[in-house]
Amino acid sequence: MLKIAVFPVAGFGTRFLPATKACPKEMLPVVDKPLIQYAVEEAYDAGLRTMVFITGRNKWAITEHYDIAYELETELAQRQKNELLRTVQAVKPRDMNVIYIRQEQALGLGHAVLCAAPITQNNPFAVLLADDLMLAPEKSVLKQMVEVYNKQQQGVIGVMEVPRAETQKYGIVSAGAQLEPGLYTIENIVEKPEPAAAPSTLAVVGRYILPARIMTMLRNTPSGAGGEIQLTDAIGALLREKTVLAYGFRGKRFDCGDKLGYIQANLEMSLRHPQLGPQLRAYLHDQLPTLLADGD
Repeated sequence: MLKIAVFPVAGFGTRFLPATKACPKEMLPVVDKPLIQYAVEEAYDAGLRTMVFITGRNKWAITEHYDIAYELETELAQRQKNELLRTVQAVKPRDMNVIYIRQEQALGLGHAVLCAAPITQNNPFAVLLADDLMLAPEKSVLKQMVEVYNKQQQGVIGVMEVPRAETQKYGIVSAGAQLEPGLYTIENIVEKPEPAAAPSTLAVVGRYILPARIMTMLRNTPSGAGGEIQLTDAIGALLREKTVLAYGFRGKRFDCGDKLGYIQANLEMSLRHPQLGPQLRAYLHDQLPTLLADGD
């Protein structure tokens, strides 16, 4: 049974400097919640209750976000701001465990996942990258993947179709047998291939369910450029022993590690917000022609 979610959050967020000089990129807000909260809520909704954060320097804001804010809660209670109090208290439900592990060196995503080995031990676990904000109104993406895992008892990787010209931005899988619509066995996985060399246009996104065996593969994976250990390489080694599945999730992914993707996420999530949505729609209806004309 899946119980553990791993969140690699040690990166510097250089694409958002200077905003991320003192603020972790995972704490950048999308409307009124930080990116990391969306990912944690997705894991919680999927039934996972142990959240493991792989942190680095200057990430204390994440720790504070998932701690009890006694002074704030007392102030809100005294002022009878009960709705805000419930919102703050809901950030960390009582049955959710939070664990922090320091990644002392920035040695890649694979190394960050390996740092969680003392917690995951012999158990399967999920990996969520907070940069990838998933919008799936009917059922969260990780919940979809957990259902696939529970049925198939195999590792599951979230994938989506991308333009061939963009394959060098992603890990790309070579799909094998189709088990059901949107679900395939993986024959091979390649990290950021050039378009001409890409085996397909099925790109890996930041959602994984991995067996415990992946930790052995990570320990045995040689480091590449910059001394980094690639998770993709370890998954490739795992494929020689076990079946891993590619799942085309139902939903929409926003790349919030990219400025344009982050803006798009804020716009769409704002339009879906129960209070802000109607006001923003009215504003865009009135101002969009002028805004677009000003950009010409």
